Amino acid sequence: MKILHVVGARPNFMKAAPVMRAFSAHEGIMQSLVHTGQHYDANMSDVFFEQLGLPRPDFDLGVGSGSHAVQTAHVMLRFEEAVLKDRPDLVMVYGDVNSTVAATLVCAKLGIPIAHVEAGLRSFDRTMPEEINRLMTDQIADLLFTPSSEGDDNLLREGIAPERIHCVGNVMIDTLVRLLPKAQARWPQLSAELGQSLPGFEANGGYALLTLHRPSNVDHPDGLRDLMAALEELAEEMPLLFPIHPRTRARLQEWNLQPRQKNVHLMEPVGYIDFLALQQNARLVITDSGGVQEETTFLGVPCLTARENTERPVTVTIGTNILVGEDRQKLRDEARRLWKEGISNHQIPPLWDGRAGERIAAITIPWLQENQKSC
Repeated sequence: MKILHVVGARPNFMKAAPVMRAFSAHEGIMQSLVHTGQHYDANMSDVFFEQLGLPRPDFDLGVGSGSHAVQTAHVMLRFEEAVLKDRPDLVMVYGDVNSTVAATLVCAKLGIPIAHVEAGLRSFDRTMPEEINRLMTDQIADLLFTPSSEGDDNLLREGIAPERIHCVGNVMIDTLVRLLPKAQARWPQLSAELGQSLPGFEANGGYALLTLHRPSNVDHPDGLRDLMAALEELAEEMPLLFPIHPRTRARLQEWNLQPRQKNVHLMEPVGYIDFLALQQNARLVITDSGGVQEETTFLGVPCLTARENTERPVTVTIGTNILVGEDRQKLRDEARRLWKEGISNHQIPPLWDGRAGERIAAITIPWLQENQKSC
């Protein structure tokens, strides 16, 4: 049996790695990997393959950037050639990026079974391109692997047959659990390096970690100006460590919004192990990333999410995550409170135990065997 995995952006790599590892423990399973090139910056892509132990891609589509329509269309055109050449028995797609829905549409037209890892997540905000990708992918996929029970509920409400839905836990946490010891061992050297490369920064004195990349935050000059003003005000009270996404750096430069507060420490994007170390040792994380909401919940680190909604509500209801939306005063107030008080009570969601990939393999292999018999 042959399984083809499709990845296109950094979060996909962290999700695919434990799944591929789990399948490799079973005899008779051949695997191949397609990297669409949706993230093409070396700091955003290559280092993740190395650190996560992913094999080099069998197909690198080199799609690059573009509008949603252009990027999705290019993935479809190039992926169709790859999948026809590879002829897998199943294609596994991950998350909610354009590569995910593009590969799903191609496979549906070709009659190739599809499994969606991280299915069922909903923000209920159709202005988010990712929400459209989630909805379309889940309607088409044959196997839907959800990270938590609310994903199952969402899919059932949308009329998905129960036998297609499997709650397996969070594969992102599989990667975190496996690499957390390396991140902990890396921290002493990393903190020393930061002290040398960032004038005035002292990691052991406490810091807030900042990530921003979503269009709703960085693609509108007035909104980005207001957000940066709030962050620079916070930096007067707490150092902000800012590994900056290429998209965000370009917007700050284009609109002359580079931070002038010396306590906003800009740095290049970092690999997964370094970023995990930065998260674990932060007193506070401010983000608009879905994956960071999950990782901080597992780590018990306070997280403020600069979004009006989240497709990961479990991180709010039992985790460490607080939504602040576009309310800059709420961002200031909550950041100051959490900086002083931290999070007093949180839980790790069920099945976020580092074994989600194993459960996916245990469900998929019998399904494939049965599917082949019926063909």
